[in-house]
Amino acid sequence: MPDNKTRSVQKIFAEVPATYELVNHVLTLGLDVLWRRRAAKLAATTTAGTWADMCTGTGEMAAYLSRLAPEGTTIYGVDFSEPMLAQAKKKPEAEHIKFIASDIKDLPFDDATLDLITMSFATRNINLSRDILVRSFAEYYRALKPGGHFVNVETSQPSLPLVRKCFHAYIKLFVRAIGSRVSGSRAAYAYLASTIPRFYSAEELADIMQQAGFEKVTFRRCLFGSVAIHQACKLR
Repeated sequence: MPDNKTRSVQKIFAEVPATYELVNHVLTLGLDVLWRRRAAKLAATTTAGTWADMCTGTGEMAAYLSRLAPEGTTIYGVDFSEPMLAQAKKKPEAEHIKFIASDIKDLPFDDATLDLITMSFATRNINLSRDILVRSFAEYYRALKPGGHFVNVETSQPSLPLVRKCFHAYIKLFVRAIGSRVSGSRAAYAYLASTIPRFYSAEELADIMQQAGFEKVTFRRCLFGSVAIHQACKLR
């Protein structure tokens, strides 16, 4: 059974599927599309096999993966929100994606069955605590085959204090106001606005991935460090 925090996040995302992508595009001036595509291209260098996009939401990343996947690849989109998955299934690419309703803390995959795991702009939502995030990433590690890859794109913390201050000011002033106006959900974007300034730096998230068992953890910063794309491997 989901805990209270998980149920609260589920409720929030049940309110916004129809406008979720639009709000993201408006708030980032369309840059979130470029960041997802960049992460998908990095991920798609993995060989054909079984790929899973975790916390797939409306299926944007899964759709990008489906366009880039080698022949013979099976792609799953996993999310705990049925309304978000219903929106994802409307995409033209959905016929090439198998959607699964599941909590990522208890995945419906056997040990060592996935070749690739991706996640985009959802790590903050499973970060109910640092320990829970480590355990969630450890579940990804369990499901990956030796040699498998994990690619994660998420907001981060700019290392320069002035840039970080400006970034946080933008989040405070615009995310809640614009998100609430476009989506009609004040709770959803109040929540999202609160998670971004409190999230980890790229270095801290890399350390969490290593705690979960991942090796060869690297990252690249985007937009002065306000976003980071992490790559990690399961070597054995």
